[in-house]
Amino acid sequence: MSRFAHYGWPFFEERHAKLAAQAEAWARDSLAHAHGDDADAICRRLVQDLGCAGYLDYAVGETPDVRSIALLREVFAYHAGLADFAFVMQGLGSGAISLAGSEALKKKYLPAAARGEAIAAFALSEPDAGSDVQAMTTCARRQGSGWVLEGTKTWISNGGIADFYVTFAKADEGISAFVVDAKEVDASERIHIVAPHPMATVKYNGARGELLGEAGQGFKLAMRNLDIFRTTVAAAALGFARRALDEALGRARERRMFNQTLADFQLTQAKLADMATAIDAAALLAYRSAWTKDVRKARVTREAAMAKMYATEAAQQVIDDAVQICGGLGVMRGHPVERLYREVRALRIYEGATEVQKLIIARELLKQ
Repeated sequence: MSRFAHYGWPFFEERHAKLAAQAEAWARDSLAHAHGDDADAICRRLVQDLGCAGYLDYAVGETPDVRSIALLREVFAYHAGLADFAFVMQGLGSGAISLAGSEALKKKYLPAAARGEAIAAFALSEPDAGSDVQAMTTCARRQGSGWVLEGTKTWISNGGIADFYVTFAKADEGISAFVVDAKEVDASERIHIVAPHPMATVKYNGARGELLGEAGQGFKLAMRNLDIFRTTVAAAALGFARRALDEALGRARERRMFNQTLADFQLTQAKLADMATAIDAAALLAYRSAWTKDVRKARVTREAAMAKMYATEAAQQVIDDAVQICGGLGVMRGHPVERLYREVRALRIYEGATEVQKLIIARELLKQ
């Protein structure tokens, strides 16, 4: 079963299959360094490498092709979770600038982000406001011709290494979006999670920010940005799951017990069948959503929620099954499936937890 067979599906154009093959060749040659505990240093280098190779152009821009972003996330996640992370955060962190920034702000931030010379961050979550965005307490007030922000954000990816933070805060007009340079914030309080990623609590004590779009339109802007990138979380989950299946297949074929290979046991075969079927189902949901966004130019709130919910939950199960098939090797520190086991868990939480996706899907159904 070719890992690239699905790029022949009707959701894709010839250019997508070509891009996937190019990215695969680059990833095989360039991502050996993308594993380790020094996530800050690794991510800084990855952003630079991805920029030099031209891949950040797909994530950073005013007219994103969701299928391209998704397939690149799938390829990068297959080889290294931090490569996927570094790639997508440049897009998510700069997306609001692409969607609503003035020409001056676009010129100031987007080219540097696309070249990998400036690291982006997306600051929405707070200690008491994650899925419940309306509970946000970070505030913004006008000061002369500019804005000043006060408050705290947390669980901020790229926190501590970012050069700028797209930040959402409450103004008199409602939730609004701002771009804040790193020198204006305190991101020294780092957060350490099960799979090392640059992450921090970010404090705004009189930080100066520049308004993105209109005051009071920040929530809609955040949702428009997430509407683009939420689908691609499903694609990252696919990359993790495909790697897990390949590792499990390899182990099942080589591991001998009771005068046969592990792959000869029907219980193993049944597990492999379930894994492969879940991956294909997740891929269909993910790329249906991406195609709908790109080709039909339609809102994909329901489709993206379905894709993220199913693909991330399926990837968790596929990886757990791969650990079981690999046995002792599967829990050995540094083994690919052990690494995947730690990396996949966050996908079921960030950009809307599975439970939130279910509420979104139900809400969209009840609107009909």
